[in-house]
Amino acid sequence: QVQLVESGGGLVQPGGSARLSCAASGFTFSSYYQSWVRQAPGKGPEWVSAINTGGCSTRYADSVKGRFTISRDNAKNTLYLQMNSLKPEDTAVYYCAADHSPYGLVESDQYAYDYWGQGTQVTVSS
Repeated sequence: QVQLVESGGGLVQPGGSARLSCAASGFTFSSYYQSWVRQAPGKGPEWVSAINTGGCSTRYADSVKGRFTISRDNAKNTLYLQMNSLKPEDTAVYYCAADHSPYGLVESDQYAYDYWGQGTQVTVSS
């Protein structure tokens, strides 16, 4: 049974940091590109970041570039998102997603991905 389980969300003050984790099971994690996608209240989903299978190539949306860092530990089957200098507009449900495409996806539609997590809420507020 394939599972992607996100954790690490919660309430964070503006300017603060948070680290999200996504634990994968039921598939060969190291063979899949991994992405983070978020959805803010009342808005459509937004692709945030992606990382290749080996972890050496990363991409970011302009809205988070320089503040967020994606990484992965293939030995632990876990994906991470380190979020610094958080802003209220970063408030969203954050989803991790996996795809087996040759070059990775820059895609916000969950149906484009092979696997999708249940999401973790991040709220940035004072």
